[in-house]
Amino acid sequence: MNVQPIHKYRSYAPVGLNDRSWPDKVIDHAPIWCSVDLRDGNQALVDPMDGPRKRRMFDTLVKMGFKQIEVGFPSASDTDFNFVRELIEQKLIPDDVTIQVLTQAREHLVDRTFESVQGAKNVIIHLYNSTSELQRRVVFQQDQAGVKQIAVEGAEMVKARLDRLKGSNVQLQYSPESFTGTELDYALEVCEAVMDVWCPVTDNKIIINLPSTVEMSTPNIYADQIEWMHRRFTRRDRVVLSVHPHNDRGTGVAAAELAVMAGADRIEGTLFGNGERTGNVDIVTLGLNLMTQGVDPKLDFSDINGLMETAEYCTQLPIHPRHPYAGELVHTAFSGSHQDAINKGMKAIQASNSGLWEVPYLPIDPHDIGRSYEAVIRVNSQSGKGGIAYILETDHHIRLPKEWQAQFSQVIQRLTDATSQEISSQEIWNAFDKEYVAQPDGRFELVSFEDSRVPGSNQVIRVTAEVKCDGEVRTIQAEGNGPVNAFSKAMREAFGLKFRFKDYAEHTRSVGSDAEAVAYIELKTPDESGKSVFGVGIATDITLAPIKGVVSACNRL
Repeated sequence: MNVQPIHKYRSYAPVGLNDRSWPDKVIDHAPIWCSVDLRDGNQALVDPMDGPRKRRMFDTLVKMGFKQIEVGFPSASDTDFNFVRELIEQKLIPDDVTIQVLTQAREHLVDRTFESVQGAKNVIIHLYNSTSELQRRVVFQQDQAGVKQIAVEGAEMVKARLDRLKGSNVQLQYSPESFTGTELDYALEVCEAVMDVWCPVTDNKIIINLPSTVEMSTPNIYADQIEWMHRRFTRRDRVVLSVHPHNDRGTGVAAAELAVMAGADRIEGTLFGNGERTGNVDIVTLGLNLMTQGVDPKLDFSDINGLMETAEYCTQLPIHPRHPYAGELVHTAFSGSHQDAINKGMKAIQASNSGLWEVPYLPIDPHDIGRSYEAVIRVNSQSGKGGIAYILETDHHIRLPKEWQAQFSQVIQRLTDATSQEISSQEIWNAFDKEYVAQPDGRFELVSFEDSRVPGSNQVIRVTAEVKCDGEVRTIQAEGNGPVNAFSKAMREAFGLKFRFKDYAEHTRSVGSDAEAVAYIELKTPDESGKSVFGVGIATDITLAPIKGVVSACNRL
């Protein structure tokens, strides 16, 4: 086995917050959400969004309920600048929505940023500079004092230009970028220095955004970092504590949730986690996680398919079929045991008046995000009788009795084993129809049927039927205590069949505007094996359905 080059790496040092309080906290309300799809998500694309795609994304975010949207980095490109101007000049920003724009701490970039938001009603000016030890040493080749001075000078540039936005509601935001790689006491020192310049007040708080620009540690350490900062800000009542998690370790969602438990008020993220490298934190997953805990996410996820369509159109990136909540397959079970549990859970929900969603393997009701139940169970070679029965009942209104499900599942198992592929709902119906209803290879076929009461008797029924047997039509007749009893007797006598009638079930089935009766017949052979054979009859005539069921069963003797 190859030796892994672990000598190149070192573990992340813990914070040493021995009296941490976040593990006992419960998230009971939604954070302030800020979408960065149009900035951080956009700059991460192979082909950045053009104007129409930016507009569609913006309109979607507004419709979802985002009140803060980072709309671009206007000093970085004419495309971003012009888009911000379009939103403002065409009055496309609702009065309750605040746009956010990002700038580095460089004078000409700050000037261009202020120019871009002239006339905006509500705007957040977001200033950042990188503060991590690695960036200071490798990128900027500056000591702590030098990097802190960059932040202070940037804050002063922003403050000096606030008069240019008279008439606008302006909120200021500062991010010590690469916070997770920054010494905590130094990160606090820089943030406090920026606050000294901006002088926040309680009715216009500063946003301090602490990004895991690169996810470097387990989520609990990030939570410790956030709680450490949360406790030590000298003007915490004037700070909106924000986080901007990335997903380099694949734990961005967990890091964001623990950060809120640790004191964060606000989360910056993107739809479905689009962003640099492995992406930003996924706000769709975060929001629906809240919903499954009974907490209002304050965002509208009721049309998840529409959100996916918009995201894929705007980013030109596919959404994985196993993406939490939204992926094509996340509400789908192929495993037999899972299918059986879901089938039983769905029936229990229908019978319950609790109002609670309690279905095994489905943490959320697909209907709540605009999905149907049609694809909850799909069948392949790993599936069992419960899944097949669910599809027959849900899609085709066939409530196959439990005792029969195992027998029909063997029919489907043979088909899926032969192809090693998923079998569709229509293919399951076709197999059911061929096996029990149409029976094109069956020995018997019902041509006509009549029944009448025997004169002078209240219970005896006489049946007369034409049955095609091996291609020849024969007339058969018998009497019994009911149509099914009499017809079964006629089949035994006319064709030398040996069976006894064991069980019978019936229900109605709606097909469009029509209703049909479905009858399930179980016959048992008298030999030592005593095997059961099953038949199904479907007819608009409630009397004819069980007669067809007997013929179906006789074809399987």
